[in-house]
Amino acid sequence: MNFPRRRFLGSSLFLLGSTLTEMLATPLWKWGDPSLAQAAVAGPAASPVQFVNVAREAGLNAPSVWGGVDHKRSILEAKGSGLAFFDYDHDGWLDIYLSNGDRLDTQWPAGKAPTSHLYKNNRDGTFTDVTEKSGLGVTGWQTGVCVGDYDNDGWDDLFCCFWGHNILFHNNGDGTFTDVTHKSGLYKDQIRWGVGCTFLDYDRDGHLDLFVCNYVALEPSMIPPAGAANNCQWKGVPVMCGPRGLPGGVNLLYHNNGNGTFTDVSEKSGILKPGPRYSITAVSYDFDNDGWPDIYVAVDSEPSILFKNNHDGTFTDVAMMAGCAYSNEGHEQAGMGVAVADYDCDGWFDIFKTNFADDTSDLYHGNGDGTYTDVAFSAGVANNRYVAWGCGFIDYDNDGWKDILQVNGHVYPEIDRYHFGQTFKNPRLVYKNLGNGQFKDVSAEMGPGISEQYSSRGAAFGDYDNDGDVDVLILNMNDLPSLLRNDGGNQQNWIKIRLLGTQCNRTAIGARVRVTTGKHIQMDEVHSGTSVMSQSDLRLHFGLGAADTVDLIEVKWPTTWKVERFAHVKANQILTIREGDGIIATAAAKLK
Repeated sequence: MNFPRRRFLGSSLFLLGSTLTEMLATPLWKWGDPSLAQAAVAGPAASPVQFVNVAREAGLNAPSVWGGVDHKRSILEAKGSGLAFFDYDHDGWLDIYLSNGDRLDTQWPAGKAPTSHLYKNNRDGTFTDVTEKSGLGVTGWQTGVCVGDYDNDGWDDLFCCFWGHNILFHNNGDGTFTDVTHKSGLYKDQIRWGVGCTFLDYDRDGHLDLFVCNYVALEPSMIPPAGAANNCQWKGVPVMCGPRGLPGGVNLLYHNNGNGTFTDVSEKSGILKPGPRYSITAVSYDFDNDGWPDIYVAVDSEPSILFKNNHDGTFTDVAMMAGCAYSNEGHEQAGMGVAVADYDCDGWFDIFKTNFADDTSDLYHGNGDGTYTDVAFSAGVANNRYVAWGCGFIDYDNDGWKDILQVNGHVYPEIDRYHFGQTFKNPRLVYKNLGNGQFKDVSAEMGPGISEQYSSRGAAFGDYDNDGDVDVLILNMNDLPSLLRNDGGNQQNWIKIRLLGTQCNRTAIGARVRVTTGKHIQMDEVHSGTSVMSQSDLRLHFGLGAADTVDLIEVKWPTTWKVERFAHVKANQILTIREGDGIIATAAAKLK
């Protein structure tokens, strides 16, 4: 068999480099060990932690419907959507919300149109579809979802982004939801393409405000044919048009009036100043450690945005000056998903952003002065093979260091007919945090849930079976979702914290937690919306490694800035902490 000379040389150098790396990391006395040669032939050993897709046996039997299967004639069909892990009935177990799409020019028989779905956790590893009772079974092109108790009644509500009109669903506390979009002042008689969203209390008045990303101003009846312009081709192949060449959407900020209604403050707050952008995913954290929530937005094909909170109701986009608007080479990127964590435990949040194929994801390391450096290459997370979407910093093995999980999927089904070295369906990626600023690609070791191939979009992260490790929920285009159960991640210790606000918002979004074991200090914040257009568990999960006791837990509440401290807390518990009342409930893990 003849190999292209350049490709063979590149592969040889890669293998040689990998071999030298392994040899340098291996003690000299082991170089003659025959087991090393056997291991090289057999491939990477399986990790003690495995991800297994249990969606079917768990009862998640509603497929995602998203445009054409073999061909996409509109960018609307390619976007896909997010999903959510959230405990809608407050029984201490994560339930599942699955968004859904539609098909162009399709007239569905009565009762057969695709809808979003709500699944109740049965607490035994299975779920029951309660969509009909819940009132959440809506048909339409839904993209994003985020969760927050906007009216502080003690029940988390659901904001859903659509092409068309977004919907705010009020949680009635009895297993049902009511569409209060008009009543809340969020309805606009204008077609928009809402994509990502995040609840935050930007003015720290104790009421959750709402930030919404709008992607493209799209009218499906005006869709140009594939190949109609330069922006309707990819590597010489005619494909759907956009986003370049299409008008961008504008981001919106709604202020919570404290009475169940919202006011659009987008212009007054400075959110409109960057102009129209192809925004996809937004998330709010206190990035500069000044006590006020900022907003980071992953933007497709244009500079991404970091809105700094000015403490007076206004924001300023500082992404360019901060170093997190472009790639390390200063190029615009097709930003999709966002994950935030203090991955090196230096007290500053870092940002992981996913991008399109032929470009790497970014790992923006917080420098401690409000600026960032893209360290994707030096840290070992610079993979450019896939169109990357949902992502999360998760400590999958509970060793106390946040790892990265990324899901992938191309947007052009047509590429399977060509030889571009890329395919429509892709595996997932897992990067293990080595605790020294470096990551290792361990995807091949992590089991069938990582190696299985789909064209995936949204991903949510949470411990759905309450066994002490983090599981993953993934939306797959025109297929069933994946529910990746983490098997083995709870072999090391952990602590999980649910926060309830009293003076701050009830969901405690924006509350910061620091967990100290010995000299190791981790931190995280309760946040709404992340990954890509998705919502993860609102509880904060910290791996503790071998430590069986947490030396100190510190909770900083967002409205008052008051700090509560809890010393010598036993590991392997789910704690519920209510502002001003301390730890009000504990629960042990449900072991398999």
